[in-house]
Amino acid sequence: MQQDWKSVGSYGTVGLELGLSVLFGLACGHWLDQRLHTAPWLTLIGTAFGLAAGARAVWRALRRANREADQIAEQERHELKEPHD
Repeated sequence: MQQDWKSVGSYGTVGLELGLSVLFGLACGHWLDQRLHTAPWLTLIGTAFGLAAGARAVWRALRRANREADQIAEQERHELKEPHD
């Protein structure tokens, strides 16, 4: 049960990381547009970079979840094969 709550906390932050990545890219792009008078180009580029960073975070979390699921399945298969005394 402890592992379940740990996973919820670990994967529950993925959405937050996605949202913050997009907001950070948007804010940086907007700030640069104001300084360099290039609106809206750097805002769009910053948002795209934020989306890419957020998508990368989701991809990493998905890969980690798949690895953990494979480990649990392997452990269960191993326990079923071994006779218990």
